[in-house]
Amino acid sequence: MAKKKILLLADDLRMSSGVGTMSKEFVLGTLHHYDWVQIGGAIKHPDVGKIINMNESVRKDTGVEDASLTIYPTNGYGSQELVRELMDRERPDAILHYTDPRFWGWLYDMEHELRQNIPIFYYNIWDDWPAPHYNEFFYESCDLIMNISKQTVSIVNEVWKKHPPKDWQVTYLPHGVNQNYFHPISKFDEEYKQVESMKKQLTDDNVEFIVFYNNRNIRRKLPGDVILAFKTFCDTLTKEEADKCALVMHTQPRDENGTDLPVVAKTLAPDCKVYFSDKKLETNQLNWLYNMADVTINMASNEGFGLGTCESLMAGTPIVVNVTGGLQDQCGFKLNDKFVTYKDYDEIKSFHDDRKWKDNSDLTWGNWVKPIWPSNRSLQGSLPTPYIFDDRCRFDDAGYALKEWYDEGEEKREEYGLEGHEFVMGDESMMSAKAMSQNFIDHMDNAFDKWSPRKRFSIFKA
Repeated sequence: MAKKKILLLADDLRMSSGVGTMSKEFVLGTLHHYDWVQIGGAIKHPDVGKIINMNESVRKDTGVEDASLTIYPTNGYGSQELVRELMDRERPDAILHYTDPRFWGWLYDMEHELRQNIPIFYYNIWDDWPAPHYNEFFYESCDLIMNISKQTVSIVNEVWKKHPPKDWQVTYLPHGVNQNYFHPISKFDEEYKQVESMKKQLTDDNVEFIVFYNNRNIRRKLPGDVILAFKTFCDTLTKEEADKCALVMHTQPRDENGTDLPVVAKTLAPDCKVYFSDKKLETNQLNWLYNMADVTINMASNEGFGLGTCESLMAGTPIVVNVTGGLQDQCGFKLNDKFVTYKDYDEIKSFHDDRKWKDNSDLTWGNWVKPIWPSNRSLQGSLPTPYIFDDRCRFDDAGYALKEWYDEGEEKREEYGLEGHEFVMGDESMMSAKAMSQNFIDHMDNAFDKWSPRKRFSIFKA
């Protein structure tokens, strides 16, 4: 039986962005089942105008003898004209697009033409409440919406109400991290020499406790607050103890969309050891950083998933996270000793309300995380996004969470980090690359079976 062909619209899967990384994982993980064509996007793509045949390389990488992947590089994410051209040339069986729905207005404007012939699938990212009713047209232009967080499932269900979707049309499909790239490295492993070498390159010989930050230097990630959290933590220690602690930030130190982090560190945390790692790293090198660290921190006020902290858990390093968006799924939240499901979120909505959930005895979480509840929730907005909550936690609360990890001791941090590794590898979380790829197959095959072409006309009452 011939494999179905999927046309993917997303960041070029050869790029190192989060969207590019995840696209590569689920494409490579499903090549035995689907053929793939991609319109590979970038802001200024160096390969515009080329057609990249990836068959030889992906067959070698995956061992799938008939693997088929072709990339059409483009600036941005493509256009109606390019989609029409590839519909004729490649004859795909479905379109899958991925990332923020606001990028896809031009695609939804032609959904009536496309869905007469093939379904439109969407891998959806949305960070927070209130329900974005301004996305209603976007959601109703899709035949299947696969959501990266449990919270996002409930958000889509809340918006998509005028013509309610079938139960197969809105699903939960979290990101998956490749355990071949990110894994715990024991001090007894030969590879641990590389971890020690990385530590020497980035810090000094006196450092014994490392806090790791791996996110872009942009405002919603709150990198300046991370520095203040680290200072708060250091202020709880003696000077001798603080001198053995370091914050390593894998990010661009200066960014017009963020802040001047060296100035923040020098001025507001002058006695603290803050180091920057700004070079592009291979996945194995990034894994060394996670294994070098004692804890990874993410204080983002909006977060669709939080790939860096999930990678950290896969590497066996515990985390401190703000209770917002998809970061909640990595906490392993349980209510009355039962893991919270995406269906529960229809009622819960979100755990970000500290007054309701922070001290609720019915709510527990995994040993691998110190959750920080937002102390302030404000409404932000712009012309493309009229409103969305901004969940801000206090930097001193994050600092005290770091102190808790410090006080746990090395042995407990390692034990709890390995519990986090088992969690992301397990069936409950579905956050391994293998699980993600199988979920894509299951959800899209189910949609193919149940999908029916869009009618060529619509009737409206005037």
